Amino acid sequence: MQRQFDYIVVGAGSAGCAVANRLSQDGCHTVALLEAGSRDLNPWIHVPVGYFKTMGNPSTDWCYKTKSCSGLNGRSIPWPRGKVLGGSSSINGLLYVRGQAQDFDDWANLGNEGWEWDNVLPYFKRSEDWQGQSSPLRGQGGPLTVSKTRVSRPVVDAWLQAAKNCGYPENKDYNGADQEGVGLFQLTAKRGRRCSSAVAYLNPARSRSNLTILTNSCVEKLLFEGKRATGVQLADGLLKANKEVIVCAGAIGSPQLLMVSGIGSVDQLNPHKIKIVKELPGVGQNLQDHLQARPVFKCAASTINTEISNWFKQGLIGLQYVLNRTGPMTMAASLGTGFVKSHLSPDRPDIQFHIQPFSADSPAEGTHKFDAFTASVLQMRPQSSGHLSIVSDRFADHPDIHPNYLATELDQQTIVAGIKMARQIAKQAPLNSLITQEFSPGESVGEESDADILDWARETATTIYHPTGTCKMGQDDMAVVDSALKVHGIEGLRVADASIMPIITSGNTNAPAIMIGEKVAAMILQESVNV
Repeated sequence: MQRQFDYIVVGAGSAGCAVANRLSQDGCHTVALLEAGSRDLNPWIHVPVGYFKTMGNPSTDWCYKTKSCSGLNGRSIPWPRGKVLGGSSSINGLLYVRGQAQDFDDWANLGNEGWEWDNVLPYFKRSEDWQGQSSPLRGQGGPLTVSKTRVSRPVVDAWLQAAKNCGYPENKDYNGADQEGVGLFQLTAKRGRRCSSAVAYLNPARSRSNLTILTNSCVEKLLFEGKRATGVQLADGLLKANKEVIVCAGAIGSPQLLMVSGIGSVDQLNPHKIKIVKELPGVGQNLQDHLQARPVFKCAASTINTEISNWFKQGLIGLQYVLNRTGPMTMAASLGTGFVKSHLSPDRPDIQFHIQPFSADSPAEGTHKFDAFTASVLQMRPQSSGHLSIVSDRFADHPDIHPNYLATELDQQTIVAGIKMARQIAKQAPLNSLITQEFSPGESVGEESDADILDWARETATTIYHPTGTCKMGQDDMAVVDSALKVHGIEGLRVADASIMPIITSGNTNAPAIMIGEKVAAMILQESVNV
């Protein structure tokens, strides 16, 4: 095997696949893309509803778990992350959300030049092949197919109308000029199949002689000569990077790899006798995630719960998918959505709804046996932040994850406000005529005090799979990378994935992660021309 490349990309996830494609596109540079997981051959990866089969599956999921969290009444919860070509874009819910323009302007206002909305929009557009109505704000012809849902359910349509009756505006394109409003989710799907980052960026590039894709190749450490990254260590030897190493291992993997390689805080590295290459105390800090509370309402309308209640019904659904690529198997993790303002955020939406025509205690356990829908609610810009800490000098040993959910009063008030908004919508026509019972948290919860609602959230809320921020971009003492995503104080090393977000984006994070990959590749190529 070739052991020397111009660029080594560590991690074939949402960002890494984009980076590898763009760096190898002109044929001028040799690129190695390294993925710890296997190829994306599991058929459930490519069926949109297959996340029920891939999350929690060790062959496709890192299967992380958090440490006990005081904000969740001491609970530890699973944190799925993709361990396969495409990374989490191969096991996620397919939901495509750019975020708010203000998110990126906020990044730039922190001193990150070039990351304001006007500068990142071209990279969102470059990545997209939007199947909806043409717009100057949407991209067409890009590698990533973004489409409208192929599924409808009466209970979701009723929820959308009830939300409008509550005064929330309708929005047919929340990735357009304004995010605010309610509507149907957009998906990373093409003709009823998942369009992961691997499908979008790697499948068209596989035949390039200058691109080497290595699966089942876990990077154990980064290699350095002085303050310059020179390559990576694998179990079966070393790979050398003539120009740069770009770490795209995600919000957990990227900081962990930096730390076991000698980049991080003295307090983290010294107990494990790791030689310090560069002291950067921010590595693994600033961990942000979206916490979802999941109100469930029993209903009289047909939902996925009972539509898959026996083998015969499942067979019909499977046949519908095989013949027409339609039906429930094309459904993403949620069908309806809303980006709305609580009383705590009068200027811009701070609450996101995920409306699901099914209900379950967890994906692995399957749906409930009765008809119900879920009105999942989350706070889009939490103040609370946590951290990661390594447990050894080995990348194979999962780090300790401390999410620190609901640590601030604003976060506590916002999750309660969101749950109360979900209840308010449920009381509006036409949705109220379909609901037979508030199953969870139950109508009695919160009758006497909002504290009971908060306690229910602490007991039941879980991640919606958006960890970010652990190698944050910036210029302050806790920043890990600069605005070109170069690791501070190290030559030839960048980080490019959701870990570089200084502030979590407003909504699902897969689309911004892909944009980050597009943007860093463009910066690298431009610098190579200028040398």
